Amino acid sequence: MKTSYMLAVDAGTGSGRAVIFDENGYQIASAQHEWWHRADPRFPGSMDFDVEGNWSLLSRAIRQAIAEAHIAPADIRGVSATSMREAIVAYDRSGREIWACANVDSRAVSEVRDLKRDFADLERTLYSESGQTFALGALPRLLWLKRNLPDVYARIHRISMLSDWVLARLSGVIASDPSNAGTTGLYSLTKRNWMPEALSKAGMRDDIFPESVEPGTVIGSVTEKAARETGIAAGTPVIMGGGDCQSGAAAIGVVNEGDCAVLGGTFWQQVVNVGPSVSDPSMDLRINPHVVNGLNQVEAISFFVGIVMRWFRDSFGAEEVAAAGPGGDAYRLLEEKAACVPVGAYGIIPVFSDVMHYGN
Repeated sequence: MKTSYMLAVDAGTGSGRAVIFDENGYQIASAQHEWWHRADPRFPGSMDFDVEGNWSLLSRAIRQAIAEAHIAPADIRGVSATSMREAIVAYDRSGREIWACANVDSRAVSEVRDLKRDFADLERTLYSESGQTFALGALPRLLWLKRNLPDVYARIHRISMLSDWVLARLSGVIASDPSNAGTTGLYSLTKRNWMPEALSKAGMRDDIFPESVEPGTVIGSVTEKAARETGIAAGTPVIMGGGDCQSGAAAIGVVNEGDCAVLGGTFWQQVVNVGPSVSDPSMDLRINPHVVNGLNQVEAISFFVGIVMRWFRDSFGAEEVAAAGPGGDAYRLLEEKAACVPVGAYGIIPVFSDVMHYGN
């Protein structure tokens, strides 16, 4: 019997990658390209997501992974995507991207302050349903668009998350899943669906949400255009994915209430699975929908852990980069050396970013 394969695409904070798995879940090939997110010089704190440039990198990674796997594109039975969370993409009525930002975009600081002042109870009301505060949420960012790029705001037909954007590029279908959409603060933890009233209560448009479907749902198939760009066979099923942290938790078996894990990437997340009724009156706990229906995750975040590792590699790891060679893993060589450092690291305590505190 012929072996079949699955392709996963990951649009991360610090890189984009494509990974191919066999039908038993074993990784057989991957390709990755690092990227940065550009600031718009007009707007302090901005961090745009380059949809055209980053799609080109993802397409290249997909082609490279297929070539490395030594399989025919027709052997790939389905493709899905995961991504950094919180990042959003806005589309016009034709489905074309008109604006996108990365997860750590911080241009909407003034909008957060103004929302807290003008709608004193709104953040607490929305937190009770969504598990999110305004920090990293979509509501302040959309208010920022309304104020600063009103022409873009007026043209928004739909918004989505980055994993959804990958699938939209592949299939032409814009949809969202709970695990990633839940990080917008515009999504209900209990109903696992969008909350249009979150926007209308702030005097904003509430007609911009796509359909919400559960991870694992087939939403369409690879278009001829996407096939030419990526090398995936046209007609390959496109399957709804989810947020990177929740997908990673599911992959290591963190799928039952009470299970917990630490997941490392550009950010560092500590998660505990909880039931739908868990909340926090202090609003200090961030709560996200899991990819597993019926479960949520309490989450703490440390910022830029992976980016600091990249900075250290680029600043101090020239010897390891040279030893690893093209396509090699300099991080592995650095980790081997780090294993020889005694506990306590000779008293050195580097602090690059504070742990996020959502009550502030």
